[in-house]
Formats: sequence, C-alpha cells, structure tokens
Amino acid sequence: MSFKFYMRNLLLILLLIVVIVSCKKDTKLEKEIAQINIDIEVERFDQLFAKTDANGLPELKKAYPFMFSEKFKDSFWLAKVTDTLQQMLFGEVDKTFRGFNETEAEIESLFNHIKYYFEAFNPPRVITTTSDVDYRNKIIVTDTIVIIALDNYLGSNHDFYANIPKFITANFEKEQVVVDLATEYAKKYSFQTQNKTLLDEMIYFGKQLYFKDLVIPFKTEAQRIGYSQEELDWAHANESDIWRYFVERELLFSTDSKLPSRFINPAPFTKFYLEDIDADSPGRLGQYIGWKIVRAYMDQNDVPLKKMLITSAEDIFNNTKFKPKK
Repeated sequence: MSFKFYMRNLLLILLLIVVIVSCKKDTKLEKEIAQINIDIEVERFDQLFAKTDANGLPELKKAYPFMFSEKFKDSFWLAKVTDTLQQMLFGEVDKTFRGFNETEAEIESLFNHIKYYFEAFNPPRVITTTSDVDYRNKIIVTDTIVIIALDNYLGSNHDFYANIPKFITANFEKEQVVVDLATEYAKKYSFQTQNKTLLDEMIYFGKQLYFKDLVIPFKTEAQRIGYSQEELDWAHANESDIWRYFVERELLFSTDSKLPSRFINPAPFTKFYLEDIDADSPGRLGQYIGWKIVRAYMDQNDVPLKKMLITSAEDIFNNTKFKPKK
C-alpha cells in the first residue's frame, strides 16, 4: 500500500467522522428546538371575508379592524365580496390552501427556530388574506401580527400571473410561504447601514440567507435562495469564476449605483456582460456569493447568529478567508 493511497483513505475516514459528528449535532439541536413547541392557529381571514354579508360585516370589522381602511364605506367591502373577479380569486385560493396544516406546521417550526436564537421573540397572530396579487407585499410582519396574502402562492404558472415576468412568478408556490416569511424576519433582525459598495449589498443579503439556513433548515438550499435546483447547480459550478470576475474588475468595493441591478436585484439573469455566460446564469448571483462569504465567516469564527447579524460587512469580510468552490 503506497503512502499516497494510505493518506487518501485516512482523509476520507476523517471526513466521514466529521460528517457523522456534524449530523449527530444537527439532529440533537433540531430535537432541542422542536421541544420549544410553539403552537399557533392561523386565522383564515380570507375565508371569513369571502363568506361575509351585510349582517356579518360589522362583526368581522370589529374582530379585524386593521384589515379595513376607514376611507371605504361598508358598501365598498360588500361590493368587493360579490365581485366576479374577487370570487374567482377566493375560489383559487381556497382550492390551493383548503388544507393548511402543512403550511401551519412549517410556520410553527420557523417560530420555534426563531425563539431558540432570539429568546425575546413572541409568536404573533398569523392572518391570511388576499391582496389582488400585490406581489411586492406578499407578507407583512409586525411585532404582533403577520399577514400573508395567499393569492401570491397559487403556482408559478397560474393564469392570474400571466402578465408578470416569469423570473418573479417562479417562486409563487405554496412551498415558498414559510421561506418568504423567514425572509421578512431576516430583514427584521439584520442590521443594515447605508450600503455603499457592492460588497455591502452582497453581505447584507448573505446575512439574510444564512439566517434562513438556521431557521428553516427543513427547506432546501434552492428554496432558501429562491432558485431552481438547476440554477443553484449552475451557481455552484461557476462559483470560482464569479468570484474571479468580481475581484479582477475591482467591483467589491465599487460604489457604482448600477451594480445592484446587475448582481443583487431580482432579474432573469445576472449581467456580467459576457455573451456566453449571461444567458445561462440565474439572477442575484451577488447575493449567492454574499451567502458563501457569510457562511465562511461563521465557520471560521465563534460568533452567535444574533451578533453576526449586526456585524458590519467590513468586519465580516476582513475576518473571513473566503475560498470559492473550484
């Protein structure tokens, strides 16, 4: 047996031991978190509103005053209930979310994880509604109430979304409700100075994605970042080239205001301005690299989640030896 063969097998054995120990730790942690056992009852305001009439509306307004703008009279709300398009919307939401137990269980698991990392967290009321497909405000989070507009989760190819770009509707899936909810909490807990450089933006979104690693581990990596598995595989395969592109063109510390639209913001693809790459790439690859930087920082430093979320992008980058996957 050659020395090289012996060393290779030894390294494989050591790697296997590390994986087994890590899996045992993860399993123990998840059991501990599950014991927090937060129990919620999602309030289906969407169903209550769809069934209301002139007799029931006053009671519904009394129970959910924050769901009714005072600038509209009762006649407006009653007309909305009977509107043909609204009834179609109610019907499609009911068809997709008639059984809500699975989504409710995922929300409870998310809340258990948040409670574990943030002891002061108190689970809010969770209320579902419809929003005429206001996809820019799919979920609203306050300290005491969460409002989820279910008409934004009917399936990416639903007819209601025909006039919305495909790269936006790609995540209009029932399975993404808890992911989007976790994103809103990530924003809530992450400290953000005024982002000046591309690196600031990358690490800010990297923090959010790392937050989701910990609070929704039951979702896949692709679901956490909002990629298809194929898009995530492309990012993994090209990670080293993406990083080299940023470094060689000195983009990390650039304050060019056009960079977020190229590398951070939702888009059908990332704008490298390289014909053979752009068409195949997913959007938001700056967020993806920021995720990898924050993961590296957390692997290399003994820092709790709560502290990392308020650490500056500069401190995170300066205390990280980030090596992209080749």
